[in-house]
Amino acid sequence: MALKKKPVTGMKDILPGEMQIRNYVMSQIQETYRAFGFSQIETPCVEHIENLTSKQGGDNEKLIFKILKRGEKLNLENARSDEDLVDGGLRYDLTVPLARYYSNNAASLPSPFKALQMGSVWRADRPQKGRFRQFVQCDIDILGDATSLAEIELILATTTALGKICPNNSFTVRINDRGILKGMAAWCGFPKESYDQVFITLDKMDKIGMDGVKAELLENGCGEDQVDKYLGLFTTVSKDADGVRRLGELLKDVMPQSVSQGLAHIMDTVKDVAVAEFNIEFDPTLVRGMSYYTGTIFEVAMEGFGGSVAGGGRYDKMIGKFTGMETPACGFSIGFERIVTILTDQNFQVPDQEEKIAYLFEKGLDSKRLGDVINEAMKARAEGAQVLVAQMNKNKKFQKEQLQKDGYTQFREFYREALK
Repeated sequence: MALKKKPVTGMKDILPGEMQIRNYVMSQIQETYRAFGFSQIETPCVEHIENLTSKQGGDNEKLIFKILKRGEKLNLENARSDEDLVDGGLRYDLTVPLARYYSNNAASLPSPFKALQMGSVWRADRPQKGRFRQFVQCDIDILGDATSLAEIELILATTTALGKICPNNSFTVRINDRGILKGMAAWCGFPKESYDQVFITLDKMDKIGMDGVKAELLENGCGEDQVDKYLGLFTTVSKDADGVRRLGELLKDVMPQSVSQGLAHIMDTVKDVAVAEFNIEFDPTLVRGMSYYTGTIFEVAMEGFGGSVAGGGRYDKMIGKFTGMETPACGFSIGFERIVTILTDQNFQVPDQEEKIAYLFEKGLDSKRLGDVINEAMKARAEGAQVLVAQMNKNKKFQKEQLQKDGYTQFREFYREALK
């Protein structure tokens, strides 16, 4: 069987130029989040299959890379279903592993706990630009804080990081609350058992438009009066905090006022204290597909990319499924691969890199002269330069061109006869 040079579909090799950008983005995220008091942790890439299929991950649970049982536990002859063959899987996000991690280690952690995670996740998805089957997620989560301070801190930390990494790209934080989604549906007369289907349709608003949402709701059996009343709300609500408050007044008979007041407070506070330049807008059509969200939800849309580049929300009931005791939790995830894609498309150059110098020596250089070259390189490295010591290729011009693509700006050449 012939060996294959290309990576598995949906995964990719990362060349040095992109790796420089990835390292830069990662360092900026880490530096920013640590300044906000987040502590970096790490969880295994493999999770128990029961945790990954606990009906908390939405459609992602259909995209799990499952791992077969090993040794005597794998009994192919008597297997009747996946459960008989599989006991683990590659994590599809960092949130479910975090919930397990916190449940297992809460006694050793401060409260509230501000967690930073950066690592690869895997989904058997259809690959496309900015979407891979293996990709890096960058998550911050606050566990144990039921107040709106958690949302405020998460939004401020994420927007500060994005402002530093992409200073030339305008972006907007879109924000909503699952309580408002339910309140609007109740006010319009939709039966409670139909909420999930209504929200699934509403989530398609940016793809199929108002007319498409109306047609699908009617096709799903919703009453025309209910649908018209529902869609009419979206055309009258303004996108600022005052719009949230007015909507809260309208829905006061079906929704606690604390929901709209809390969301308006988050928006006002973020707008008053943020250091990055961005817009924050109330978006009553924002749903987010993960079934574990219980309250505030948010996404970031950025110039230069069609979809969202960050997203998250409150998930107060997930940890309780591990411990039997509910723990407030809220998180925000930056779409690392999407940010890297934006910067790569812009031919982004990593700023303030250390000087990169190539010391190229001719083939056949005697050991003493080579020792002198390496000694000089070591001194330059001690002074902060990045120095490559390499033998000259026959095609020296091509060799230099390749090194220039990798960021080398200076070249020293060493020959057998004389130093040049």
